[in-house]
Amino acid sequence: MLNVQDVTLFYGAAQALRGVSLEAKPGEVTCVLGRNGVGKSSLMRAIVGHRPIAGGSITFGGREISRMKPYDRARGGIAYVPQGREIFPLLSVRENLETGYAPVRRGDRFVPDEVFEIFPVLKSMMGRRGGDLSGGQQQQLAIGRALTTRPKLLVLDEPTEGIQPSIIKDIGRAITFLRGRGDMAILLVEQYFEFARELADRFIVMERGELVASGGKAELAGNAIRDRMAI
Repeated sequence: MLNVQDVTLFYGAAQALRGVSLEAKPGEVTCVLGRNGVGKSSLMRAIVGHRPIAGGSITFGGREISRMKPYDRARGGIAYVPQGREIFPLLSVRENLETGYAPVRRGDRFVPDEVFEIFPVLKSMMGRRGGDLSGGQQQQLAIGRALTTRPKLLVLDEPTEGIQPSIIKDIGRAITFLRGRGDMAILLVEQYFEFARELADRFIVMERGELVASGGKAELAGNAIRDRMAI
């Protein structure tokens, strides 16, 4: 469904991505692994349209999207949960979820039941301000908001960062559930190796803006990939 081919990206004179390629397919979790500062988030921003690419191509559902605006990519079925969550702290949980209505048809402007099935705590907090939630609850809210857009591709940028272990398990179960539906591709940026190893169907490892290793779940069983992620 998603095909990234030989993508390069610059911040001014600094090159952040050097010919990176990956695929993400429905019913699978594709993990992007690597240390801090190797270009993982830059790759996600390129995919969702927040940063223009200098070369290569990005296709989604067979359609070239490299020059499309972020909101058009969202309308096409790409949802993004950024690093740091970026929920609206002064809006209620309900209002935060409703911001996910923007790219969907009028008839779909309601929060899907599965959001509350996956994260039941949100249903009990609909009137609370987003800024009053814990970090883990805010992460659940950010994922719930993304799911409200009815995505075909869900992009998660380090969803476990700074999150308590119990919420990490909840997020892992949610990703497993969404993968099991079979109609959504999930692209996951992660530094927590055990979390990635448990969930990934396929992976790529990045260093200095380049892809240095890739493979399937079996290759994650050894220590070579873990060593590449060591700080």
